[in-house]
Amino acid sequence: MTRYADIPKPIRSGIVIVDPELGTPQRVIVLQFNPDTLERSLAPQSAGGEGEGEGDRNEALRLKGPAEETWTFTAEIDSTDQLEVAAPDGIHPELAALEMLVHPTTAQLREATQAAKKGTIEISPIEMPLTLFTWGSKRVLPVRLTELSISETAFDVNLNPMRASLNIGMKVLSVSDLPPEHRGADLYLAHLAQKERLAGMTSGGRLGAFGLGGGRVLGRQAGRQYR
Repeated sequence: MTRYADIPKPIRSGIVIVDPELGTPQRVIVLQFNPDTLERSLAPQSAGGEGEGEGDRNEALRLKGPAEETWTFTAEIDSTDQLEVAAPDGIHPELAALEMLVHPTTAQLREATQAAKKGTIEISPIEMPLTLFTWGSKRVLPVRLTELSISETAFDVNLNPMRASLNIGMKVLSVSDLPPEHRGADLYLAHLAQKERLAGMTSGGRLGAFGLGGGRVLGRQAGRQYR
């Protein structure tokens, strides 16, 4: 007979807001349900252009930096799964926590306004805290939200949202996006090193699977086919 106590609890995915200077978590947003699908797209940063000049041919196998990676997924929030907890505001707090990932704080806005009133010639854009997305222990990486669309589908008698579906898009921040000494750059390098370790764990194939002799140099073998 299976005992429920022996069944491990699923690891949740979510977002951690980190102080970039101290490295301490400022807020942890745990997704109520792990998304069923996760779409990832990687675009190589090739050094060569699309032209046909000699310079482009020399750069064909060169990379300017890490691939530009984006993640998209759909998250669900449902207050009916939390009926044992009083929720007079519905899921407003959960939605607000996610929305503040793309808003500056009122304090930051007031500070920028005061600087403008004092005649500051150039006001730097407001810097947001470091945002990390975690999907298991092997995927903890710095990101910037690029899309947050919310579809609210149920409300209580006070029009508080009770259920919502969120489409979330993120860009992975690499060493090409962050200053060299930034904590996020170090976290990205750790993420990339994890990929390297995982790639090294794959079992290597054999050239025979392609119909190629394993002991010959591929360039010479291919050249003989055109003689």
